[in-house]
Amino acid sequence: MTTEDSTEKVVVTNRKALHDYFIIDRYETGIVLKGTEVKSLRQGSANLQDGYAMIRNGEVWLIGLHISPFEKGNINNHDPKRDRKLLMHKQEIRRLVGKINEKGLTLVPLRLYFKNNIAKLELGLARGKKSYDKREAIMKRDVERQLRRDFAR
Repeated sequence: MTTEDSTEKVVVTNRKALHDYFIIDRYETGIVLKGTEVKSLRQGSANLQDGYAMIRNGEVWLIGLHISPFEKGNINNHDPKRDRKLLMHKQEIRRLVGKINEKGLTLVPLRLYFKNNIAKLELGLARGKKSYDKREAIMKRDVERQLRRDFAR
């Protein structure tokens, strides 16, 4: 598909993950949702901050994603913190298992979006940053910001 054919509407991004981790690889996954969860996502009420993914019994599960209950829902509303299954090819999952077994690698959700009206999750294979890495990134960002200001004058 070309970029003109596919429309993406970003629901939420996990900016904290980009600050806390080095993203080694990115994966686009489908996500199993209930009807009221989809309606709630379309309203933009989700939080990826504490979320992470893990592999259980050959399946990838997203844990800690908070999708607020649909405000116009009834007693059939979903549990906001339930574990949600992610849809990936078996080959990708096997490859991920091998990489996660390396020391210090984890799966973090980076952004949740709708692509052609289907909910997708961008999952990142990440390695945690140390505190000095974070300070270095902040310093680098400040220098770039100052350079942009100088060029604007």
